[in-house]
Amino acid sequence: MSSPTSSHASFGARHREFLVVGVLLALLTVVFPVLNAYGVISNFTLTLWGKYLCYALLGLSVDLLWGYTGLLSLGQALFFSLGGYMLGMHLMLLIGPLGSYAKAGQNPAGLPDFMVFLGHTFLPPFWRPFNSFGFAAVMVFVLPGLLALIFGFLAFRSRIKGVYFSILTQALTYASMILFFRNDLTMGGNNGFTDFKFILGHSLDDKITGPATMRGLFVVSSVVLLLVCLFCHWLNGTKFGLVRQAIRDGENRVLFSGYATAHYKLFIFVVAAMIAAIGGALFVPQAGIINPDQMSPAKSIEAVVWVAVGGRGTIIGPIIGAIGINALRSWATHAYPDSWLIILGAIFLVVVLFLPGGVVSLPAKLTSLWRRRSPAPSAPAVAVTKPAPDRA
Repeated sequence: MSSPTSSHASFGARHREFLVVGVLLALLTVVFPVLNAYGVISNFTLTLWGKYLCYALLGLSVDLLWGYTGLLSLGQALFFSLGGYMLGMHLMLLIGPLGSYAKAGQNPAGLPDFMVFLGHTFLPPFWRPFNSFGFAAVMVFVLPGLLALIFGFLAFRSRIKGVYFSILTQALTYASMILFFRNDLTMGGNNGFTDFKFILGHSLDDKITGPATMRGLFVVSSVVLLLVCLFCHWLNGTKFGLVRQAIRDGENRVLFSGYATAHYKLFIFVVAAMIAAIGGALFVPQAGIINPDQMSPAKSIEAVVWVAVGGRGTIIGPIIGAIGINALRSWATHAYPDSWLIILGAIFLVVVLFLPGGVVSLPAKLTSLWRRRSPAPSAPAVAVTKPAPDRA
């Protein structure tokens, strides 16, 4: 059991970390839109960084499971994509009457173009409620959360953990990806959803309304990320958060202490799925597309790499990893398009071998190295006086 002093130090470190995250995100929320409004940064750059913030939400969802609970999930990209699909369905219904088939007079029902191409003459029943933005927003949480609840209940009740849990989540993601590739699911098939034009009555086309809508989406993404960080900071300091970390460090000991670890793992698995889904929903209008490729197992593995590089078991680590790795990828795919996977693999190997705590542990390691290299101050010489001989 940790002493009160160590617990207080841990609280202080977490508090300082959250303050750093909060200040950086607050500056990002204000500075980027202002610079974009004055033409210092382009609309493309603003949208690109908005997508980075959405990826940071995906990274946080991975870290809640892997870094704080010891559950390595390789299926978080599935929940990220499901959140995107839920909002994407609403956005697709808004552009049905503006599609090429409608302009040619071949789509009187105002269906999305891909449905007309597949021969549909009426909107499938499960699509109809998505005409409401409110319903779509609720489903962003409900569907990923419900899937995580069912899968997690079956997995944790069977005491599946470790590498077996990772394999099962990867299998779930792969099966879902294959399902969404099917045209008869009426979810866009291979092409998915794209060509969005409106959200909440505002145009997503910069040529019509300028970048005001994109600036708004960027601000919303940044504020949501800040709120999720605040939630994670609060959760990690509660008894629930401490039990989760104990499960990570030694689940059998927690079981022997009388805690139902399956309930803790199930709850955080559902919460992490919803956080990833929020990121996906914010990603879709900024990226302009969502398709089954976004839920491939490779995307989930990439998110794990972000967390490992940034530093798992921290709040700021996944954010640094997600933004840093994706910014590096944007540069490398232009400068060295055939070498990106080699660069990513090299970064991951270097971090695992020489910096297991991630980038966030680098300042502490440099400080420790500096202290070892610095010469120790010499002790001041102490004059020793010889006692006078006894003349008695």
